[in-house]
Amino acid sequence: MDDVRRPVSGVTTSSWTRDHIAQIDPERVCYAPIIANIQRLGALDLWDYWPIQTIDGQPAEIAGGTLFMLLSAPALPDPDSRHALARIRLMHLVGESWRDLGPLLEDGLSPGSREWSGSAILSPSNEVTLYFTAAGRRGETEPSFAQRLFETRAPLIVKERSISLASWSAPEEMLRPDGVHYMRDMAGGGAVGTIKAFRDPAYFRDPADGAEYVLFAASLARSVSPWNGAVGIARREGEKWCALPPLVAADGLNNELERPHLVVHDGAYYLFWSTQRKVFAPDGPTGPTGLYGMVAERLSGPWLPINASGLVFANPPAAPMQAYSWLVLPDLRVQSFADMVGLPASPGSSAEARAHFGGSPAPELQLALSGDRAWLP
Repeated sequence: MDDVRRPVSGVTTSSWTRDHIAQIDPERVCYAPIIANIQRLGALDLWDYWPIQTIDGQPAEIAGGTLFMLLSAPALPDPDSRHALARIRLMHLVGESWRDLGPLLEDGLSPGSREWSGSAILSPSNEVTLYFTAAGRRGETEPSFAQRLFETRAPLIVKERSISLASWSAPEEMLRPDGVHYMRDMAGGGAVGTIKAFRDPAYFRDPADGAEYVLFAASLARSVSPWNGAVGIARREGEKWCALPPLVAADGLNNELERPHLVVHDGAYYLFWSTQRKVFAPDGPTGPTGLYGMVAERLSGPWLPINASGLVFANPPAAPMQAYSWLVLPDLRVQSFADMVGLPASPGSSAEARAHFGGSPAPELQLALSGDRAWLP
């Protein structure tokens, strides 16, 4: 398999391959520290959180702190059940104190049966634009795996300690998978490694020319492998989003390159995504659950794997599922949520999973970058 595919529409699709993953040396992997203590933020399970950011990617300072959007669900006996009930929640962080501001979107606004991850940008006029995944379809009796990308806007209102968002605009579908670059069929099912992707829109404004993009987790069309994950990208053209060829293809290697996002640091473009050991193809080399990435001189690529393999850092071997869904900010702070904390292997029962599920923000990490190398100091 070639490392670089033919460039189309100004984008070079770079391949993340088995040869890259085979370069992972367990003795030299950068591991995140063990999570010792978790602060639960109420009775709900919380995961996949992101700050409201300015147009250049910085967390927006709002009312003396940061507004976060998080996925939330009731704490059911099996924490895996949360994905079928996910709603976006709004929380305000000041120092180390979290304040729950309730569900972000009013009931019935989302076109899906639940809401999955995205991103949010605050304009200079104090309007918030939310890019999010509508999972399933409103009114369905059984949760489906349909995934659609939507955007909606609302004015932000701050009066002393009172924070609210005025009525959201009707959600507009941003773009649809074209069947040429991106797979249309989301009916992969719920088994490990089978869920297909068209989700997790992450806004990015290219400082080189001011052009606006969204990245998203995708599945490759026309692939001969069921392990066909990709990092998709679309560019805003006037009032429309136009899909471009994927930035990264993991054809034959990995099924889910989740929550992809971009950071520009020291003049280089760094592309990050999260993935889990269980979604690598079973007949090839597998990487640990962790943060992965590539680096390029420009947004259009070509992209080279960070640390030669693509692995930025991993969960520690003693707790291989302790955190997930990492987000790198422009100052290289890394945020994530606490997953299966203190568990050395996959849970053997829903009761064990519930006992170890963090369901809350994990401790922040600080990343270091230099050229095509990355590590945790």
